[in-house]
Formats: sequence, C-alpha cells, structure tokens
Amino acid sequence: MIRVLTAAFLATAAYAGPASAQSGGTVDLAYVEWSDAVVATNILKAVLEQEGYTVNLTPLPAAAMWQAVATGEADAMVAAWLPVTHAAYYEELKDQVELIGPNVEGAKIGWAVPAYTDIASVADLTEKGDLVDNQVIGIDPGAGLMQASEKAIEEYGLSSIKLVEGSDATMTAALKDAIDRKEDIVVTTWTPHWMFGRWDLKYLEDPKGAFGGEETVNTVARKDLAEDMPQVHAILKNFKLSLEEEQKVMLENEEGTDPAATAKAWVEANADTVSQWTAASQ
Repeated sequence: MIRVLTAAFLATAAYAGPASAQSGGTVDLAYVEWSDAVVATNILKAVLEQEGYTVNLTPLPAAAMWQAVATGEADAMVAAWLPVTHAAYYEELKDQVELIGPNVEGAKIGWAVPAYTDIASVADLTEKGDLVDNQVIGIDPGAGLMQASEKAIEEYGLSSIKLVEGSDATMTAALKDAIDRKEDIVVTTWTPHWMFGRWDLKYLEDPKGAFGGEETVNTVARKDLAEDMPQVHAILKNFKLSLEEEQKVMLENEEGTDPAATAKAWVEANADTVSQWTAASQ
C-alpha cells in the first residue's frame, strides 16, 4: 500500500538516487510539512552545513517520507512518530531502515479545543457535537493522526461526527478563526506544536486510549548510512531537542520568520548543545 501511495511523489522528487553514497558530501533529508518537523529538519540542516555538508531537503507526505528513507532516496528523516502514530509505516519498513532513536520525548497526539469550550472528553461529543457543528477539523489525509482520529470516532461511537481533511495550515487557520470569534471548535493536534504557545487550549480526555499514550519523535536513517557517512550518522545519533525548544522556534516561524533563518539563529545561540551533537563525529 505504501509503495502505491508514494510512487508518484518519489518519481517527481528532486532526488538523484542515493546522492550521499555517490558524492560523500551531500545529505538528503526527507520531512513532512508539519511545523515540528520543519523546525527539527531545518536545525539539523544548519548543523550539517556548519560541519561542511551540502544538505537537500525534500517535503513529502508521511508515507512517502518513510518510503524515501527505506529505498535510499533519502539518507534520513527526523519525523518518525512512534510507537503509535507511524506504527503502520514502521511495521512495513522496519527491515529496510535503521531506527536510530528518539530526538524528542514527551510528544502526544489527540484532539484539542479552546479552553473556554464546554467539552472535556472525546466521549462528550456524543452529546455535545452540535457545539462544534459535529466536525473535527483535521490535517492531511492518511496521516497517522487522522488514522487515530478515525479510530476514535469508531471507538466512541461518534457516528454523527465528520472528520474534515485538510493540512496543518488549514487546521490552524480554522482554529484561529474560531478563537477570534469566540466560537467552539475541535481540532486534531499534537505536541510539540506552536498553537499551544499562542492560544489557551486543552486536550480532550481520551479514556479509551484511542490516541495512545506518550509518543517519541524519532530519527530514522537508510540502512547503510553508518557505513557510508559515519560522521553524519554520529550527529544523527546525538541529535535531540526538547519540547520547549521546538515549540519556541515553531512559534517564531509562525510569526513570519523564515524557517532556515530561525534554525541558523538557534544553532548559533546554542553552540554548546550543538557541540555535543557533533563531538562524536570529529
């Protein structure tokens, strides 16, 4: 299924095969255009460039991102949500990739509402769905969060609730509009995300565990990266961010700063942390 979904994307992506193995100085990173992944990927790019590498970034849907790393079209990605959100991708491709490990801990997914909304639990939507026009505003179709949302609708018997497909951008735009109007809304979301730094929001309780528990965001590399580029692999192994660090940079990006610029500024301001990532690669 993943191969079918990703073929068109990979055919048009700006890759020329496993470039790293050929040139030795180029690193290809795949990422999904979620605000947290944009931050982490750009910070990693800035660090690798500081170490003398040429870095190419290619945005892809989540399934295509995993497939790109598995086939060697990309060297790595730092946006693998486990153990739940990307479980299906990992289960299918785990023998074709290297799971290096977490780069962010304490992550989670679920549904959120403005703090003023009189809904406390996913289960409340069985009786209070009309407060939000019987809609949950979602992100890109096929995303792990959307699959978990469909599971939640089934497990909680929310037959009257419609899951609206969109993107990170359209979801946050709908949230902003509702808050500006003091209206009620339910959105799919995750932590880390800049929205929690801008608005007073609350996650809906999930007593059935449809969205799983605490997640980690992981670094995943192509199988032979450690052999081909041991210095890059060492940096990837040490690369870690806190939720607070990511959300601060995410908010700066949302306020209009170029993601590459905020990433470079963060790297310059956190030289001690970066030196810990790069020390083992020397």
